[in-house]
Amino acid sequence: MCGIAGILTVHQYQDALETIIRRMETAIQHRGPDDSGIYISSEKQVALAHTRLAILDLTKAGHQPMSTADRRYWITFNGEIYNFQQLRSNLLAQGEQFYSQTDTEVILKLYQKMGFNCVDHLRGMFAFAIWDDWEKTCFLARDPLGIKPLYYWKSGSTLVFASELRAILASGLPAVNMSRSGLYGYLMSGSVPEPYTLIEGVHCLPAGHWLYWQPAGVSTKQYWQINFTPATISPQEAKEKVREALVDSIQHHFVSDVPVGIFLSGGIDSTIILALAKTQNKQLRTYSVAFEETQWNEGEIAKKIAKEFGAEHTEYKVTASSAKQLLPKFLEAIDQPSIDGFNTFCVSKVTRQSGTKVVLSGLGGDELFAGYHSFKKIPQMVAWGQQMQAIPLVATGVGVGLARWGTSSKMKRLGDFLQQTPTSAAAYRSFRGIFSHTEACAIAHQYLPDKSLPINYAIISNYHGQTPTLEDEVSFLELSCYMRNQLLRDSDVMSMSWGLEVRVPLVDHVLLEAVASVPSHIRLASGKQLLIAAVPELPKWVINRPKRGFAFPFKQWMTGEWRDDFKNVDILNNIPLKPWYRRWSLAILKYWWERVSK
Repeated sequence: MCGIAGILTVHQYQDALETIIRRMETAIQHRGPDDSGIYISSEKQVALAHTRLAILDLTKAGHQPMSTADRRYWITFNGEIYNFQQLRSNLLAQGEQFYSQTDTEVILKLYQKMGFNCVDHLRGMFAFAIWDDWEKTCFLARDPLGIKPLYYWKSGSTLVFASELRAILASGLPAVNMSRSGLYGYLMSGSVPEPYTLIEGVHCLPAGHWLYWQPAGVSTKQYWQINFTPATISPQEAKEKVREALVDSIQHHFVSDVPVGIFLSGGIDSTIILALAKTQNKQLRTYSVAFEETQWNEGEIAKKIAKEFGAEHTEYKVTASSAKQLLPKFLEAIDQPSIDGFNTFCVSKVTRQSGTKVVLSGLGGDELFAGYHSFKKIPQMVAWGQQMQAIPLVATGVGVGLARWGTSSKMKRLGDFLQQTPTSAAAYRSFRGIFSHTEACAIAHQYLPDKSLPINYAIISNYHGQTPTLEDEVSFLELSCYMRNQLLRDSDVMSMSWGLEVRVPLVDHVLLEAVASVPSHIRLASGKQLLIAAVPELPKWVINRPKRGFAFPFKQWMTGEWRDDFKNVDILNNIPLKPWYRRWSLAILKYWWERVSK
């Protein structure tokens, strides 16, 4: 896990190339505290930067940017390739020579041998760029499920890219103007939806896509997509298939030359990671966060689970006061605003300070096995909306009335839904929403008074997948929106702010492809029944606990010790800032914008 950055250009910026790339390298230094490097081509068409968190081959042989022996191809790579040993063996059998024990060199050799198609053979999380110094072209790619971020800015023949938005801005090349689409998407959903960012002209390369740069222009292509195609399969066969896929993924995600820990929240997903790691006789170290507030504290259950599986457990007790002291560093760590992230920031702190560099997270289980209320609520909303559409004027009238005069944010967002075609995407926007359409437009106008509004609803959660059922559509939306834009992005940025690598075994495209063939009535049975059945090692007292998402007592803190930090966000008097996450989202946006627009 590392940080990458680069500039590709033809005639511009050559004289300033080294200065620019060093500024970008400094901006991502926290992502790779173990080593750093810069490559600038002799003709000054490219500059690549890399900051390294050494996980595989801890020697200098793993230094990046890395080149082939003939110095034709140069790579800067962020991520981990879990099947690199198998790929390396195949390449050795074909006569290839290797000079390191890294997955980085495997990617380089694969690209040398098969070009763009190399991405079809990689299992893992990745964002990388490979420069061809003979052809003067560059290939950039991002992993299938978007675990690792990759941002870019293009102007004429110049392309700037990096692991974090802050590094793009550190180049000094893009104008720092707020993006209308990114801002609207953030206000509607609580995170910035790809491919947008909050900076106009800067984009996120979508998950499962590659980008090819040539002096004459840029082309992009999607190489992988989520696809739920059910097979004829019995519940028993489904359970066996999921078990096999889970065990396989856990095995691959433990590939490391340093010890691997586990985030333990006390829920089913992280317990499954721990239970399956135990079956493989792995050295077990677990980390969790606890609170003084009994209602939110899951510290005791996490301790009990760790003891059950013989793990060495570390707990970090977070109070309102200690959390307040962490706020300045957290705010500095934010790459783009989100209504989440502080939880990962805190547990990453204790994990890294305990000496662990790699940790597994249970993220992804709810999206793939129906752990959210959305799997019930959204089909209900679609059915209700379709009934209302039988009398279109009534549906529109009720929708307009709720959007204007609804007494809660939930009612206003429901009003938005009733004014649209009742699709799963429209219901999802309403269910997962933060502000209503009218509210988002009004707030956006405060930041962008000269921009035309309103903005199209479809900026977020457009559905482009192939799914046989409405429940599969919900799974697709949760995987490609909430998980990708918020959970994975926050997980990456907040863990890397402490120099920690987070791996997500349940967000694995090989596992997903195996599980996707299980029909939705089995895979998405309520209560994650299939997932639980596949892991009988789970204690009954964990399974039978009422589900509640891992959360911090933000509401209490923001009305107590944190009050002064969150009071100056009342942008418009007629927009209520309850629930708490509405005030949080505006405060984080305000802090972030003041920082980047200085």
